[in-house]
Parts: sequence; structure tokens; C-alpha cells
Amino acid sequence: MTENVNLRRRALLQGGAGLALSSLVVHGAAQTWPARPIRLLTGYAPGGSSDITARAISAPLARLLGQPIVVDNKPGASSALAAAEVARAAPDGYTLGLLDNAPMTIVPSLRNPGYDPLTGFTSISMVTQMPQVLVAAPTLPANSVRELIELMKKQPGKLNYGSGGSGSVGHLCAELLKSRSQTVAVHVPYRGAAPVVTALMAGEIQFAFLTYTGTAAFLKSGNLKALAVSSTTRLPTLPQVPTIAENVLPGFDAPGWFALLAPAGLPAGIVAILNKALADTMKMPAIVSRMEELGQIIATGKVDPKQTIPTELEQWKRLITERKIVVDG
Repeated sequence: MTENVNLRRRALLQGGAGLALSSLVVHGAAQTWPARPIRLLTGYAPGGSSDITARAISAPLARLLGQPIVVDNKPGASSALAAAEVARAAPDGYTLGLLDNAPMTIVPSLRNPGYDPLTGFTSISMVTQMPQVLVAAPTLPANSVRELIELMKKQPGKLNYGSGGSGSVGHLCAELLKSRSQTVAVHVPYRGAAPVVTALMAGEIQFAFLTYTGTAAFLKSGNLKALAVSSTTRLPTLPQVPTIAENVLPGFDAPGWFALLAPAGLPAGIVAILNKALADTMKMPAIVSRMEELGQIIATGKVDPKQTIPTELEQWKRLITERKIVVDG
């Protein structure tokens, strides 16, 4: 409890003059928060990357804040159900969301999700980035992004690529690659990542953008090969694999990510406390190690969701319009 009090004091002191007289009410709320358990919503079923990440960070966060954090899985509509519930909640700090770019930038680019990703939330902090790995079967006569692009240009429309579904991160990454490189390949959507891996090894498709956790075992066994990653930073678990940006397409940046978000109007004092607690959590060696195992790059304090969300939203809207992408169903 002493650690919790000290954490609140440090966070409030760091706010300085910016929280002055007009923030006395906010100070009062922050000084008494949290007084009960906190609910952390995630938009996917138990066992996936979102759930594992939420549970990994919730335990140390709870210790720092002095209250339990209950992870609440609300799968459905590409995580938009969970995002909508966060947006509707009271801005009192007791309902938070560990949300990814699916409900925050992809779904709103495809349809009206019933909330505004720019005004309906308080962005607390980016948690991690989860780059997509561009993978191919070992038999594909291309060992780099540059060689893959050359192959697509020589054989326009002859290569197939797979994804876990229309409108998924993997789908949009591939379409962005095609758009930036002015190439043609045929999209084959599947229901999830596992069948994409099976199709790659069977030769039904030639390449795909998938997560590290979904491909690690196949990369180690030699059943798949990694050509590049979709972020601007290399994955610590695949240090020899270049980024697309450094290899051939400068500025290419399309990672998955997880951000800690709250309803719009969360008091600044509570935001400061959460920011400090999350920053301390993400520096813990056990958390750093766990995130690397999951193929994630810690982005807390390095990437600002208040900039990432509008920038990415604009990118996906433009791409979806240009490529005439429609979502399944």
C-alpha cells in the first residue's frame, strides 16, 4: 500500500503546474483512486496474444496500484465489442481496455463500429508493437522482399498470398506491400492463421504476413522462411530478419500493436498514475523477456497512441478505398 501511495504522489508531482488550480477536482479523484478492483477488457478469447499480454501485465500493474485487475475477455466483431464497451463506460478509471489496431483503426476504416476511435477514448499509453512477419515456403524462389517484388512483377497475378481473413492486419499489410511496390498478387482469405500456415506448406499460397508466435515453430523447423518484418524495428527474436522499410520500401510501417485505453474524459491525475505504473511494469526484466517470447516490442514511452491511431486510421482508410477492400460478411 505504501508503494501505491508513493506511486500516486510521484505521478501527481510530475504533472506540476499543468494540473494547478483548475485540476483540484482531478487531484481529489486521483488521490482516492483506485479504491476497488479495476476491469481490463480485451477483445479476444482466452489463450490468444491479447489475452496473454493482458494477463502478463495485469499482475505487476495490480501490485503497483494496490488493487486487483480483472481481465475480462469480450471477443467479437474483430474486438469492436470490447472497444465499444470501454467507450461506453464511466471515465472513472475502473474500466480500461487493452485494445489493438483492429477495433481502433481497421474496423472504423471498414464500417461504423458505433464509437469514434479518435474522440471516444482516453489514450493512456502504447504497450507493445507486434510486427507481422512476411513468411514464405522454402521452395519460393525469393529470399528477400526485393526478390519477392521482382517475382510478382515478372509474374503479375500468378502468386497467391493468404491471410486470416479479409480486413485482418495480415491482409492489409500485404495490400500495402502491393500498393507501395505496384505489384499484383491474389488474396486468399482463411479463417484464422493456422490454416494459412497449412496452405503455405501445401503450396496453395506463396506468402503471408503472420505473427511471430504463429510462425516461430515453423521457422525453426525450416518449414517456413522469414523474408522481413512489417515494423520499422527488427524483432529481437528474429534479429537477422530485416524490416521492409530498410530492405526496399522506406517508411513502410504496419505492425500490430496493443494500447492501454480508457473512456473519454478520464481525469489527468489518473492517467498520470496509470502511465507511471505501466512504464514501471514494462521495464521489469520478466515482462521484457515475456514480451520478446511473444514476438512483441515494448513501445511504452516510445510510441504515442495519440499520434499512432489517427495516422494509421488515415493510412488504412486510404488503402481500403484504393484497393476496394471489403470485410468478410
